[in-house]
Order: sequence, then C-alpha cells, then structure tokens
Amino acid sequence: MPIAVFALALCAFAIGLTEFVVAGLLPDIATDLHVSIPAAGLLVSGYALGVVIGAPLLTALTGGVERRRLLTGLMGLFLAGSIVSALASGYAVLMIGRLAAALAHGAFMGVGIVAAAEMVPEARRGRAMSLVISGATLATVLGVPMGTLVGQHLGWRATFWVVTVCAAVGFAGVATLVPRAARRAAGNLRTELTTLRQRPVLLALLTTVLGFGGVMTSYTYIAEMATRVSGFASTSVIWITMLFGLGTFVGNLLSGRFTDRYPRAAAPGSLALLALVLAVFTLTSHDKTATCVTVFLFGAAAFGTLAPLQMAIMAKAGAAPTLASATNVAAFNLANTVGPLLGGALLSVGFGYATLNLAGALFTLLGLSVALRGLATDRPATAAAPVADDLVLA
Repeated sequence: MPIAVFALALCAFAIGLTEFVVAGLLPDIATDLHVSIPAAGLLVSGYALGVVIGAPLLTALTGGVERRRLLTGLMGLFLAGSIVSALASGYAVLMIGRLAAALAHGAFMGVGIVAAAEMVPEARRGRAMSLVISGATLATVLGVPMGTLVGQHLGWRATFWVVTVCAAVGFAGVATLVPRAARRAAGNLRTELTTLRQRPVLLALLTTVLGFGGVMTSYTYIAEMATRVSGFASTSVIWITMLFGLGTFVGNLLSGRFTDRYPRAAAPGSLALLALVLAVFTLTSHDKTATCVTVFLFGAAAFGTLAPLQMAIMAKAGAAPTLASATNVAAFNLANTVGPLLGGALLSVGFGYATLNLAGALFTLLGLSVALRGLATDRPATAAAPVADDLVLA
C-alpha cells in the first residue's frame, strides 16, 4: 500500500479524534467557559452540521483545484480550526474553530477516499479506502479514550493540541507524498452536479442515511443500555465503548477485502449483517457476557458498512466520484443526527432501551431495501471521464 495512503489515514485519525473526543470533555469545557452542558453539547451537533454543509459545498466550489493542492488546503483549514479551538478564550471562539474544522472534515474525507482508491490497482481499491477510514475508526478505539484522559488531567485545550500535532504531521505527509493529479475542468464539475441528482446516486445516499441511521439509533444510548439493561456498573461503560471501538476497527479493515472481492454484493451484504446483529442485540442485551460479544460484533458490522457504501456511490456516480463521495460523508453525518432523534422519540413514548436495537435493525432493513432497489435499477452512468472506467464496478 502506498505510504501516501497512510498519510491520508493519519489525517483521518486527527479528524475522527476532534469529532468525537469533545463528548468526553463536555463537563470540563462547560465549567471552564462558563456555559451549560446543553450549550457545550452544541459543539458536537454544530460540528456534525458543519460536516453536512461543508462536504458537498467545498467539494463543489473547489472542483477545478488539483487534488493534492485541494487536500493540502483542506487539511490546512482543519489545522487552523484545531489551533483556534486550542487557543479559544471563550465559547464563541471555540465554536468558530469547531465549525472551521468541520467544514474541512467532510470534503477532505470525500476527496481523500477517492484519491486513495486511485493510487492503487482496481483490485485493491476497497482496501485502500478502508485503510483511510480506519484512521477515523482507530481514533474511536484509542484516540478518544486517550484524548479524554489527557483532557481530564492537563485540561481540554491539551487535547486539542494533540489533535493539532497529528493534523500537522498529516498535513506534511499529504503535501509531500500524495501524487499530483490532473485538474478537474469546470465542465466536469457541472457533470458531477448533474450526476448527483440522478436516481441511482440519490438511492445510494438514502441507503447510507437509513442504513447507518440504524447504528446511531442504538449506539447513542449504549451507556444507558449497558447499565440499565445489561446490569453493568457505570465504571464499566468505558470498556463497553472500547469493545465497540475495537469492533469498528476490525470490521472496517475486513470490509475492504470483502468490497474488493464482491463489489456489487458488499453494500447490501454488510447492511443485512448489521440488521441481524442489531436484532440479536435486542435479546443478548439482558446478559453481561452476551452483551460484550454482541457489542464487539455490533461495532464490526456497523463500520463494516463504510467502505461498501462509499464504493457503491462512487460506482453509481461514474464520472462524478469526488462530489458523490463527499456528499456520502455528509449522509453519514445526517444519519448521526437522525438516528439519535429516532431513539430519543421511542424512549420518550415509553419504549425500553433494548427496544432501540430492534428499531435500529428495522431502520437498517429500510436501508437494505433501498440498496436492493438500487441494484435492481442499475444502469450505466451517462457521463464519461477518464476516471469513470476505473470506478464503475457494475
């Protein structure tokens, strides 16, 4: 695997760390900046909204920029946002830093995944994409617990300085290692915008929102599920989340190989497995040992969908993989918003925590049904470009 792919993975690690670590630092941030916990929580939801907006917007606006220069510029924006966050003297400044990083997040991941795929032979593209994504999953396994620990002992700003260092090294790696690519012409950008509105691409985006929304319907409330249903002590929750994180790392890497071998079946197959694991979790959540096993499998199945869903939309987009890939990153973050809302609504009307797993399974099955419908209606992409022949898998 080219070393440039590892540089992209390091950038993804910094991005994943800054996205998720704030949740563990909310009390410290709220106390230090003299704001309420709900206000501090907006630093999480505001970041997600920034990704949803920034991914397609920045990718579209930078359509004519050479790819290495674009990746370097996006990582520079993320790095600047991290520095502003670390130096923030108040809540508003911290929010500005978070939003700057979020705007770069989605576009960088979308463009970076396509760049990684183009640096390797076609038979290894799923593995290259999953390696970049694994940077973000590794952030959930190791980065977030370590970042939280650093923040609790040295202050939350120290955690943002850790993110800044990782981002700076990744920035240097991208600037020096990622090969130059031909600039995308303005006409190609118009083609990408047109392609994004085509039915197969819209179905692929809907598949991501529904399929991954099932993950967040359950996982958002996993701490309460572990203590109230499984019977774990509150001090054990961190180990439960680490099991999930370990599963995400393993599942993401394995899914890359599966995607390379079975490109058409990978997306529906991964969603079917995820729905099955969630349905089983409805039953196993009542036993401690079974919960531990299922949480690991849940993480593996959940993040095992990432590479297949990214590859699926790139294939359906044909000549427009970059904007489609970035928009799909936004779709994942939209799922991160919709899933918790569904879970919260079910809890508010009296359903139990274990039921959220079944709801997540049903939500994912909706995504699977859309994926199967997309397979049934596949047709060759109408646009043509040099990259199209490499990325159309069907």
